[in-house]
Amino acid sequence: MQEMTKVALDAMGGDNAPVEIVKGAVNAVNARNDIKVFLVGQETLVQAELAKYSYNAEQIEVVHAPEVIEMAEPPVIAIRRKKQSSMVVAMNMVKQGEADAFISAGSSGAILVGGQLIVGRIKGIRRPPLAPLIPTETGVSLLIDCGANVDAKSDHLVQFAQMGSIYMENVLGIKNPRVAIVNIGAEEEKGNALVKETIPKLHACEGINFTGCIEAREIPKGGADVIVCEAFVGNVILKLYEGLSSTLIHVIKGGLMSTLVSKIGAALALPALKKTLKSFDGTQYGGAPLLGLNGLVVKTHGNSKCTEITNAIFQCITFKEQDINGKIKEHIIVENADSEEE
Repeated sequence: MQEMTKVALDAMGGDNAPVEIVKGAVNAVNARNDIKVFLVGQETLVQAELAKYSYNAEQIEVVHAPEVIEMAEPPVIAIRRKKQSSMVVAMNMVKQGEADAFISAGSSGAILVGGQLIVGRIKGIRRPPLAPLIPTETGVSLLIDCGANVDAKSDHLVQFAQMGSIYMENVLGIKNPRVAIVNIGAEEEKGNALVKETIPKLHACEGINFTGCIEAREIPKGGADVIVCEAFVGNVILKLYEGLSSTLIHVIKGGLMSTLVSKIGAALALPALKKTLKSFDGTQYGGAPLLGLNGLVVKTHGNSKCTEITNAIFQCITFKEQDINGKIKEHIIVENADSEEE
């Protein structure tokens, strides 16, 4: 019998919940029969959305959770007080082994706090990083960390590099992925204290292919497979990346529609243009996993539409099939077994 990947999906999280969340779940189960999705949220609202679609009822189950954690709520207080929120109920399902993964488009802060307090870190992991895939000229790169640890230390960044390498090799199939640390120059004597302290540790770290420093302008060119940085830098890179991509697409479309001649040219170039623009659409890669936890936690964009939710669910299947957590335990914990957790 085929093993199912069980996903607890926060039906109430994000700007477009529950409409796009439910639609994404339905699209996922209609595409694959090896998924079981638990839609966790206010049952009446979720069932009303489900009633619009046809799907295999055995693959979707609604789990009632009457409370919702709002974006503006203090994360720690919300996680501790709202025990019946969709986010807390769904994360507890992962903790208790009822689900393999948790996905939410809700509050980033609450997801980060809940991931550590409820799901818990793998023993020996000092800080779990958020690691989204970002499009490049040659494919994709993993940006790690993009928002979880703004005050990271050099030892944290080394673990980020290790976990990122494991993820890229096993989920993306990139053998011996190139690892680089974000810096203000290619020269290793440049950078702030954190970068300077981390570089020799990355050179000394066995099991990763550390290629040195990478400047931000080299990231879109595919200069490395794993882009290591602390969360402040990573979040700035990610937000600029997303903003510039959407702006360029808007400007290009506007220019192509500006004159009759450009419209004719656009019609001829449309197939190639669509293919190119699609490669820079981040929604096709799913969400950002919070690596280093005892179960998979995935954060999608707050404005996620159904496509991103569907791809995030597919992402969970690969994560489970490749036993990413098992590989993290095998390749990182042995080397850091005596390190003190922070």
